[in-house]
Amino acid sequence: MGNDIIKALEVLKNGGIILYPTDTIWGIGCDATNEKAVERIYQIKQRNDQKSMLVLLDHAGKIPTYINEMPDIAWDLIELTEKPLTIIYPGAKNLAKNLIANDGSIGIRVTNEPFTNKLIQKFRKPIVSTSANISGEKSPLNFAEINPKLFDLVDYVVLWRQDDLTPSQPSGIIKLQVNGEIEILRK
Repeated sequence: MGNDIIKALEVLKNGGIILYPTDTIWGIGCDATNEKAVERIYQIKQRNDQKSMLVLLDHAGKIPTYINEMPDIAWDLIELTEKPLTIIYPGAKNLAKNLIANDGSIGIRVTNEPFTNKLIQKFRKPIVSTSANISGEKSPLNFAEINPKLFDLVDYVVLWRQDDLTPSQPSGIIKLQVNGEIEILRK
């Protein structure tokens, strides 16, 4: 895992794109503060840039750095959830502008996956996480299901967990408002 982290860090710091394992499905990622890198992910995925992507952090305490106000209920949701949970927060800040949704929101998930958590910890910035597929294709449940075309479109393919064939699931998604209103988008 150590060499993978070193190589992935170098790519991220240079504005590159990685294909990597997450606590849910395999993802395509980059520095979430780099607009050119984010734009490149939209191009790789052949995805409309009006459809926002989420970011991963290594620790919940860092979330307030990237949103204007942390709804109180968010702390409880993060603490009590038993499976990966993406929370869409209003008032995104300090991120690439083309990553933030038209309504000013951003999806954030705190990852517990060992590789990704350590990578983000060392990178000291959030990284983009979007499914490792071309828009419209089925999301891969493990590394073996990733469209091989993607390998040539990214700058680094992480080796960690490539042989893990355990089917993965996407995260749950909840949208929060500052007033504490909750909308469940995916269980």
